[in-house]
Amino acid sequence: MNVKQILPVAVLAVATLTGCEGKKEMNSGIRIENMDTTAVRGADFYQYACGGWMKANPLTDEYSRFGTFDQLAENNREQLKGLIGEIASAQHEQGTVAQKIGDLYNLAMDSVKRNADGMAPIQADLEKIISINDKAGIIEAMADLSGSAYFAFYVGADIMNSKMNIFHLYQGGIGLGEKEYYIDTDEATTKIREGYKAHIVKMFQLIGQDEKTATQSMEAVMEIETRLAQKSFSAVEQRNPAANYHMLTLDELKKEIPGLDWEAYLNAVGVKDVKSLNVSQIEPVKEAVAIINELPLDNQKAYLQWKLIDSAAGYLSDDFVAQNFDFYGKVLSGKKEDQPRWKKAVGTVNGVLGEAVGQMYVEKYFPAAAKERMVQLVKNLQTALGERIQNLEWMGDSTKAKAIEKFNSFYVKVGYPDKWKDYSSLNIEKDSYWANIKRANDFVLAEMLAKAGKPVDIDEWHMTPQTVNAYYNPTTNEICFPAGILQYPFFDMNADDAFNYGAIGVVIGHEMTHGFDDQGRQFDKEGNLKDWWTAEDAERFTARAQVMVDFFNNIEVLPGLNANGQLTLGENIADHGGLQVAYQAFKNATKNAPLAEENGFTPEQRFFLAYSGVWAGNIRDEQIRVYTKSDPHSLGRWRVNGALPHINAWYDAFGITESDPMYLALEKRVSIW
Repeated sequence: MNVKQILPVAVLAVATLTGCEGKKEMNSGIRIENMDTTAVRGADFYQYACGGWMKANPLTDEYSRFGTFDQLAENNREQLKGLIGEIASAQHEQGTVAQKIGDLYNLAMDSVKRNADGMAPIQADLEKIISINDKAGIIEAMADLSGSAYFAFYVGADIMNSKMNIFHLYQGGIGLGEKEYYIDTDEATTKIREGYKAHIVKMFQLIGQDEKTATQSMEAVMEIETRLAQKSFSAVEQRNPAANYHMLTLDELKKEIPGLDWEAYLNAVGVKDVKSLNVSQIEPVKEAVAIINELPLDNQKAYLQWKLIDSAAGYLSDDFVAQNFDFYGKVLSGKKEDQPRWKKAVGTVNGVLGEAVGQMYVEKYFPAAAKERMVQLVKNLQTALGERIQNLEWMGDSTKAKAIEKFNSFYVKVGYPDKWKDYSSLNIEKDSYWANIKRANDFVLAEMLAKAGKPVDIDEWHMTPQTVNAYYNPTTNEICFPAGILQYPFFDMNADDAFNYGAIGVVIGHEMTHGFDDQGRQFDKEGNLKDWWTAEDAERFTARAQVMVDFFNNIEVLPGLNANGQLTLGENIADHGGLQVAYQAFKNATKNAPLAEENGFTPEQRFFLAYSGVWAGNIRDEQIRVYTKSDPHSLGRWRVNGALPHINAWYDAFGITESDPMYLALEKRVSIW
């Protein structure tokens, strides 16, 4: 589901216990074959720690990036394939979860039916768009497209009153996601933009338009999307929560953005009794309304048709799927081959019925002991975070007290939800693959809209248990660690504390630190946007964070392309804090029983090798460009080579000196948490 949070939920993490006392035959967890010990560790620590893994796991044609996350996701996918495939091979009573899982998977796998159907599943909706003859018809089509046209909407917490859900409008409507793809003029971006235009033409031809008409349709689409992009907030601008919050009554909305029947729009969307709402970004929404009022109706129809085609393409016949991959897979990301059908089928079932699949996954693959160890480790990391905050020289006592209150209020979620989602109102039928995707979207939409004006359910999960990731949510002050990521190289039940604190421990510390990064620090322990810092402490934090921004801005990720230190600031701060906090927790855990050297590596060295191994991966240049424009996370290489030079303990562990290329003078290192 493509529902946007007020803040991007900060993702990534996992865990285990303070010590592994009770477990015998502990191992170091470090796999020498994953390293490249011929590399100079003070020159390229990423290559040193991960070179063996990268050599053993070259990119296949299916991937634009393949790393440890992807490897775990592949393993999980194989497990889910077994669970889902077994259900899909049998008959089940209509309306049961098993019937829904099985029938949806079988429809996704049935290429014969999909190819026979062709564009028929979207024909009626295309004709409905073609028949539009006034603005009221545009509003209805916008609602039918569930917020993918012109601008978007969602229901989520009010950042000024985090216990309540409200209706939000926010920018959207551009197929390439980021505004830079429409306005930048460098050679690489221009090539992508031209490829997008060619892709749109081909897609319109697939629904029966001749080349001339398809080209005209494309030009109409590009005019609208370019205008929207020009007024859109950049990814960096969207990171400022206060600048993306404009609470308006319905009457104020009409005055601020006239030209649209807002009551008709809200009614068409299906949200009830809206008295006030947040317009996250006013300028792009205002521009969308201007476009609706100014451009010819035929141009609007072409744009609305494109939004439908673009949404449905992956669920139609093979010619639509192939053309969709040709642009989004090959041109944009550099992939050479699409995923096999079964992987996409598993992905669809996982997306539509995620918690139902997750319940099966947890029962078969998630040991209860892992959850217990995780809860304890989180407590140990909280203790270490508290110690570090108390010892900060740059922060005053009143701010420290508020910070400690906040991390003591973390709501910790581990493994899986206590209450599973009810899918009884979702119907899966045998009419067409796309028809079921529409019903699934309607199910999610109804579930979301029903929350408007109601209290936030803090027990709701924003990831499924089988997800290989984790997150921090500022409005609920929660950290969540799904079962799917509690595996090697993040967690090894038989590895010692040096490994587990370096891998899982850092990731847990990373999520905790998101509560105190440049965004998270603006929210109090209740999840409200509230300034709890003294002016002097806020100024000192900003100055220290700027050191991180400047450092990453100077990293050249490709010839002529530098990293975006402002976009990645939150994640880089979280990596930095995660390393500092986890290292202190590791030293606390082993102070009474120090670990021995293993395989020629000290415990301190194994801590940093474990951390680095989490980010092992290979990536294509095309995907590097995509991530640099849009991803708030630094590239895997720089989460190692960019993070470790700011960690004093790393220098001590490996004897890094001024003669090493990665060496940073002490006064140039980041020092925040």
